Amino acid sequence: MDIALALAAAFFFALGLVLQEKAASDQPPESVGAGFLTRLAREPVWLLGLLAQGVGFVAQAIALGIGRMVVVQPLLVATIVFALPLGRLIEKRRVRRPDMIGAALVTGGLGALLAVSKPSAGEDDASLVSWAVIGGGAVGVAVLLVLLARGHGSAVRAGLLGSAGGILFGLAAALTKTTVSMLDDGLGAVLGDWHVYALAIIAVAAFWLEQAALQTGALAAAVATTMAFDPLSSLVFGIVLFGEALHESAVGYTISLLSLAAALAGLVILARAKGAEAPPWSEPAPEPA
Repeated sequence: MDIALALAAAFFFALGLVLQEKAASDQPPESVGAGFLTRLAREPVWLLGLLAQGVGFVAQAIALGIGRMVVVQPLLVATIVFALPLGRLIEKRRVRRPDMIGAALVTGGLGALLAVSKPSAGEDDASLVSWAVIGGGAVGVAVLLVLLARGHGSAVRAGLLGSAGGILFGLAAALTKTTVSMLDDGLGAVLGDWHVYALAIIAVAAFWLEQAALQTGALAAAVATTMAFDPLSSLVFGIVLFGEALHESAVGYTISLLSLAAALAGLVILARAKGAEAPPWSEPAPEPA
């Protein structure tokens, strides 16, 4: 059930990505700032993408609540595979040979990961000290990446912002898992705990960074880094915070990681193919008939 929900989440994240990328890339490159999200919020296409991402988040939260983070989060790499037919349907994009090769690697890598991995059970929460050290460290790295992004060209800026966003998305997934586990104690227990408020702050920050990375127009760097650092950071959080593991043996663990590496390699191929397409604001206006 957790696998089906994770794949459903990947589908809705893909739908949201395609719609929001379409709206964000229509913004001029110098428009990132305090009013960036406000301007995007006036776009119906962007709002529809936001709704799709909301549905994806609900599916992801349920999957994290009943499953293991080290399994659920890597499956979200399938988002980029679902984005191919959705991009063709919504934006009339062609599916080219690199797209098919990348999709095959992602699909094969994730399939092998599911077939080989024997994830061990973990905890639903960690000590406050662990959260402070691991979570605080993740936030610190994300802030450093954002600061380093200033003054760089589009590709480097997109990569740094996307990496920061991916790390925070992984942290948000960890906070989501703990928050969902508290629902059995009632809504009051959730609202009276710090995890849900930390989740809200981290999720908004990750979301803003994702949009800012997409808006640069360097789609390859933005998509690849965001979607790579999300599952990778999630693996670290799942293992360190919750005591989960991909496999019980060193050999199985190695094969699982190689499978994930193949999926991430496919992701890079797909992102590079995606980034070869010019953003809408860079395309010349069509000649009048």
